[in-house]
Amino acid sequence: MDDASKISSIGYMEVKEGMKKRRHMDDTGEKRNSGYMEVKEGMKKRRHMDDTGEKRNSGYMVAIGETGKADNAQGRNGTEEKQERPAGVRINKYLSDAGICSRREADRQLQNGAVMIGGRVAVVGDRVLPGDQVYYRGRQVDLESEHILLAVNKPRGIVCTTQKMEKDNIVDFLHYPKRIYPIGRLDKNSEGLLLMTNRGDFVNKIMRSGNHHEKEYLVEVDQVVTDRFLHKMANGVPILDTVTRKCKIERTGKKSFQIVLTQGLNRQIRRMCEYFGYRVVSLKRVRIMNIHLGNLPTGQYRHVTGQEMRRLEQMLEDSSNDTVRFENSSMDQQLWEEEE
Repeated sequence: MDDASKISSIGYMEVKEGMKKRRHMDDTGEKRNSGYMEVKEGMKKRRHMDDTGEKRNSGYMVAIGETGKADNAQGRNGTEEKQERPAGVRINKYLSDAGICSRREADRQLQNGAVMIGGRVAVVGDRVLPGDQVYYRGRQVDLESEHILLAVNKPRGIVCTTQKMEKDNIVDFLHYPKRIYPIGRLDKNSEGLLLMTNRGDFVNKIMRSGNHHEKEYLVEVDQVVTDRFLHKMANGVPILDTVTRKCKIERTGKKSFQIVLTQGLNRQIRRMCEYFGYRVVSLKRVRIMNIHLGNLPTGQYRHVTGQEMRRLEQMLEDSSNDTVRFENSSMDQQLWEEEE
């Protein structure tokens, strides 16, 4: 038997002996970790002792000895191995960043064969490389380098959709030169603050009710606002097979109030009022998180300021980016949350 074989046998016997000890109880009757440590030590010797100078897994074992976990930067022969990140961007993220649809919806469209990269049909998991041309339903998709976020004062009568067949859609109303879409929606008969963007991540994070982001409304109703009405509205109302979250509400006039919601059930405020026999006469959204409507004239828009954007991104930092179903180019085939 040569020296290397002897050493290998020694290592094996020590491992075996350690496992025997692992199975037996010590003098106190408690099974301790000593056997395990001897097994581990035996395995170390098994890897390290080699007269030929080939210290197998030395990089891995040094990392175990010093830090208690493997150093992924070391290869099996102790050499540096750099793991390069895959080139390009995943196709579903590309479509989301381009404002086409959410990542989840992109995966569905990929499964339906609606997306092409170059001259081939793309599949889930494909990556878009620099220079690749992406087509969605036959139309070329280009990433917009500029991040756009508009604060819009939506007037009554305008519909929050990009559906061209809707003559009063918000996109045609604004005539903005680049492709943008609404974050959430306001009912056709409601007015006030609406955010529009080309950033899919903002849509997901702001709309997702689980993130509890505040939206503030001014509401006028057809009856006198009583203390009892305010109390009941604030503490949860049974609508749509659920009970609304507790919310902040304050009387602003004989027949008006201000309310702050952290969820966006379909026609929520109108349904809450109807439950108590009230009818909403007018509804105006004046704030979404840190973005205020202010004195923006009806029908006009403004770009969110740099300071507002920085604060908004801070507030969204810990928000879930799980996909929210929202409109894509086929428009209104999916349900949106109506946040009033």
